[in-house]
Amino acid sequence: MENRMFREKIEYKTVKDLIEDVGERYRGQYVYSYRINPRDKEIIKIKFEDMRDDVRGLATEFIARGYANQHIALIGKLTYQWILVYWAALAIGGVLVPLDPEWTADDLSDTINKADVKTLFIGKDIAAKVDVIKEKTEIADSFILEGNEDNCLSSLVQNGKDRIKHGDKSYFDVTTDPEVMSLLVFTSGTTGKGKGVMLSQHAVLSDLADVIPYVDFSLKSVGVLPPHHTYGSSVSILGQTSIGAEVYLSAGIKYIQKELKEQKPGHMVLVPLYLETFYRKIWANIKDQGKEKLFLNMIKVSNGLRKVGIDMRRKFFKSVLDVFGGEIKMVVSGGAPINSEIIEFFDNIGISILNGYGITECAPIIAVNHSKHVVPGSVGYVLTIDDVKINEPNENGEGEIFVKGPNVMLGYYKDEETTKAAFDEEGYFKTGDYGKFGTDG
Repeated sequence: MENRMFREKIEYKTVKDLIEDVGERYRGQYVYSYRINPRDKEIIKIKFEDMRDDVRGLATEFIARGYANQHIALIGKLTYQWILVYWAALAIGGVLVPLDPEWTADDLSDTINKADVKTLFIGKDIAAKVDVIKEKTEIADSFILEGNEDNCLSSLVQNGKDRIKHGDKSYFDVTTDPEVMSLLVFTSGTTGKGKGVMLSQHAVLSDLADVIPYVDFSLKSVGVLPPHHTYGSSVSILGQTSIGAEVYLSAGIKYIQKELKEQKPGHMVLVPLYLETFYRKIWANIKDQGKEKLFLNMIKVSNGLRKVGIDMRRKFFKSVLDVFGGEIKMVVSGGAPINSEIIEFFDNIGISILNGYGITECAPIIAVNHSKHVVPGSVGYVLTIDDVKINEPNENGEGEIFVKGPNVMLGYYKDEETTKAAFDEEGYFKTGDYGKFGTDG
């Protein structure tokens, strides 16, 4: 499938290797941009080498405080500060426990206890939950992600940078084992009492390395997905950073339309809910203007021209594409099934939807469509690193999906019985999902 590749395959051994490489490879380019407050005129822009230096500082302070190999809980929305903790914890061999900020303080406390967490980082907007968490857990240290006070992340970053200036080389000397647990991700979507999935750095990095070459990523995106989900963190943070893309960190769904027009992303990483929302709003606007029939006729004409090699979509549907900033050409969609009608609609107007399939236990991607070869109505091609079989297929070839590969989890935390039951005799992970995979590709 080399003829489908957009870039060479690069697989980093550790997250620290990735950070150090991109800090030099993309020196001078921007990696993240954001507003401190959504209505601010000023946009903060972070260069790759500055992010690397911030990670070095934070990681150095983590080591000095004894956080290496410790379990660190991270609770908050997608912010630059959240991302720094993610990078720094993994870079020194810590175990990151990303949790849903929407959970109650009681559910967060239960999960923190189950995960043996000793250090907590929490977003300023939900800091009120800290008192309850401290009361019900054995948290030794807690810090606020945003702000400039002594108990905020910024002070830790600066302390670490000062240590480096005075000769502290602990970060540069630290080694991490890519095969041991680095991420402890809880699968429950409604409470804090789900199973804890143990993922290694090798699992996440090998998974991404096998996807990125086949996807036509641009160098500008807008980040909207919650980072505590593996899909949101691995693709949106690790994946996009590894190719030198700049990600504008969205302030949330309330501001997304304005942000898209301003930032003009070339691609996005989304879940179907966002696409469904965009789809409904676009059609509602077309109907409000009384242009439904005209729009459908334009699609027919456009598709007819495409059959003879003439693509006029970006001109015909410019007013719709301008809602997304005018530059977007591709969306990677995962996390849930998506209606084929929605995929067809966006393709008709010039936005390719690359549907995929994955599960947290597989770090998370198992299959995805390729930019140069999209199979309509499917989740695309199984990763080359994975061996997938359909267990006990019916007459239509459908059955439970079993997966074996380096991206498969180490097991469920402190649950040997459930872990054992999750694998068959040949070592395949039982996804619990049913479907079928074709042979093309």
